[in-house]
Amino acid sequence: MTEVLSSPSSRRHHASFDELLLVARNLRWTWKIEARRLFALLDPTASPGALEWPEQLLLGLGRRRVEELLENEDVRTLADEVVRNFRLYMAPGAKTWFSTTHRSQRDLLVAFFAAEFSLTDSLPIFAGGLGTVAAEQMKAASALGIPLVGVGLLYRGSSHQWLDREGRQHEAWDMMSPEQMPISPARDSQGREVHVAVSLPGRDLHVAVYEAQVGRRRLFLLDAALEHNSEADRLLTTQLYDSRPNVRLAQELVLGVGGMRALAALDLAPSTVHLNEGHSVFAVLEYIRRVMAHEGLSFEEARVAVRPSLVFTTHTPVAAGHDYFAPDLAREYLAPYAAQLAISTEELVALGRVTPEWTGDSFCPTVFALRLAGHRNGVSRLHGEVTRRQWSMLWPRTPAVEVPITHVTNGVHLESWVTGPFEKLLTDTIGAQWQTTPGDPVMWSKLTRADDAALWAVKNRARADLVEFARRRARKDLARRHAPTERVAAVSVLHEDFLTIGFVGRFVAYKRPTLLLRDPERLAALLKNPRGPVQIVFAGKAHSSDEGGKRLLADMIDFASRYGVSDRVVFMVDFDTTMDRAMTQGVDLWLNTPRRPLEACGVGGMKAGMNGVLNLSTVDGWWDEALADADPNAAPIGFTIGNKEAWSDESAQDDFDARSLYEVLENEIVPAFYERDEDGVPRRWLASVKQSMSTLAPTWDSLRMTREYTERFYLPGLVRSEQLLAGGAQSARDRAAHLRRLYDNWSSIRVSAGHISPLGEQALVDIEVELGALEPADVTVQVWLEREDRARAVDAQLVDRRDSFARYRATLAASDLEDRWALRVVPSPVHGDGDVLAGLIVWSA
Repeated sequence: MTEVLSSPSSRRHHASFDELLLVARNLRWTWKIEARRLFALLDPTASPGALEWPEQLLLGLGRRRVEELLENEDVRTLADEVVRNFRLYMAPGAKTWFSTTHRSQRDLLVAFFAAEFSLTDSLPIFAGGLGTVAAEQMKAASALGIPLVGVGLLYRGSSHQWLDREGRQHEAWDMMSPEQMPISPARDSQGREVHVAVSLPGRDLHVAVYEAQVGRRRLFLLDAALEHNSEADRLLTTQLYDSRPNVRLAQELVLGVGGMRALAALDLAPSTVHLNEGHSVFAVLEYIRRVMAHEGLSFEEARVAVRPSLVFTTHTPVAAGHDYFAPDLAREYLAPYAAQLAISTEELVALGRVTPEWTGDSFCPTVFALRLAGHRNGVSRLHGEVTRRQWSMLWPRTPAVEVPITHVTNGVHLESWVTGPFEKLLTDTIGAQWQTTPGDPVMWSKLTRADDAALWAVKNRARADLVEFARRRARKDLARRHAPTERVAAVSVLHEDFLTIGFVGRFVAYKRPTLLLRDPERLAALLKNPRGPVQIVFAGKAHSSDEGGKRLLADMIDFASRYGVSDRVVFMVDFDTTMDRAMTQGVDLWLNTPRRPLEACGVGGMKAGMNGVLNLSTVDGWWDEALADADPNAAPIGFTIGNKEAWSDESAQDDFDARSLYEVLENEIVPAFYERDEDGVPRRWLASVKQSMSTLAPTWDSLRMTREYTERFYLPGLVRSEQLLAGGAQSARDRAAHLRRLYDNWSSIRVSAGHISPLGEQALVDIEVELGALEPADVTVQVWLEREDRARAVDAQLVDRRDSFARYRATLAASDLEDRWALRVVPSPVHGDGDVLAGLIVWSA
């Protein structure tokens, strides 16, 4: 249950131990600078990692010691501020963007499903970018007041990375109990702990539900480690992204079906379900089942009714990022749900096959989600284009530009990543409102007038903090694995004033973390250049079963040793959110080297960019978008590797990009960084830093992202689903019947080549269509025009009708005939309901 302090009007004079505990138990502290500062002040000996466990910190100090510390005026003043702000933030009826902009939409409740959420190291249920984006949206929903609850899995197994003497990655697993995490059992309106059941082959799995408070929002996490379950079943939710197919499929059923049942047990009835990747797609099964039961609908009717309120976001174009389950395994696990939906197992499984008619095809949750959702999106403009091409086969004969997949570019939560010295610099320069209204470009434009010397001092301090952090982490790791003495010595000599490059990411082939090693001699010379020395800090993990990724990591460690640059190439072991924050604030240059176009978005460069770090990236993901939108007349906001060309030869692409990378570093980046004035300030470099920050901050933040989801998908979907379900869901029944009639009769449509009649600056195109059993009102006849830079459809008007034949006429500009053109028939917009109906398109021969 949500714990709330007394109302803002209460006259409590000073913060108490119990109030501080409530602050620590709400994950709002993860992004509130003053709360983090308070916990560090209460225990100055605590490491940055220990500060990720503020409740344990308070309990460890004890009530008496905390109360003694609160007698200090500085501590008491800060504690009072933290508690007062928390009270105001959590007060019922607090004014928010949603409550003021969409006050009439009281029925909205978004169920936000994701397999991972990266909120804090004390809740280690994350692995990569998906977890970051999911957490950023939870925090943004809290700030904006959007009615949203998160749903995920509670992974008790926490993986820790360590390297052997050869630099090979290994994993050690720790088991954590819920009592060690900032969560509590979720309770229903009667105060009972919530448990739900999920059907698996031959048994029901019992699942406990836990709750984390994320500001004003609630995150529910499902856990199978209950005594009711067999020993094997208790371990089902232990490990994130378990590589065993049967376990992975069971996890996805727990997340989707179990998550929806948990919400029902908590008396939460979502109006919108947002699915992030295919992992959570089975929430749709329970959503449809409940609508069928409540409204007395068939599966197809309920599918029509919920479709507008289903949002599916895909976060990767890489094939390995999508699950594919063997057909027999899918049938075994989905059979109970087919029975609940009153359809055959084969019908249900077919929805997840690329080729529904091929019973031997694998079941893909991504395909399942794309077919059932009413809103589908990638996570950057380029990713939207790539995704439309990638999944175009699900809409056969539909041009790629019309495949109904759009994009909402990811963003990051500014307050979570801009802390310490940068927070003060921003407040002094543009005002404290950057924390509450980050999307104001006029406000951020003031940053270009920031004092260079002050900005440079902040960057130097951040880099020094990172160097100390890296040394401390490296010593700890090297001591644990008894590394050679020379390596221990090398790590200790990182330099606080060298140009520092940061690379954070999964060690997988498409990320190309070792692109820098393409010419090792050239790289070593660059690092050792006495006139412009460079150092690189790496962090990231390979998947435990990815031997290729582990080799990439070992290659970087080996390079540092063989070329005598271990003092300038450091790998920080066991990446976590604490390390992420130190890296994004402390480096000077953020290196991102994915093979275009395989990066869906990439949020690391956004986080770093908010902290005065310049990006050096291939033109992929969000960076493709940022470059296109940047002011060409201002200082550059970063640097580019390679170009936008498509490559069929990956090795040639790597060679080209590596040469580009070295040239940009040698000829642009290093000279700009080390070009100093008489005061030792790199003004040309800082001009780009200020332009980058003022450009990125108002656009690439999670509040903008979450507002987009709300206004483009959540609210329109809510309105449309309410219309379909009104009056006993008659509209849903009628629409399902119309769709069935279209699909049953579509194959009889024929369209004849058009007759063109020039008419001055216009041209008339007459088109004859055989409709079969369908009516003219069922279809739209069009002329499709296409050239290299655009494609569009021109509607034709009905001229006359003879039995099953109808004649249409389209009016074009004479210049349109210079385009490639064809005739086609598609369903009337009234049947499409704003969507593209798969398979319902006929082209002229």
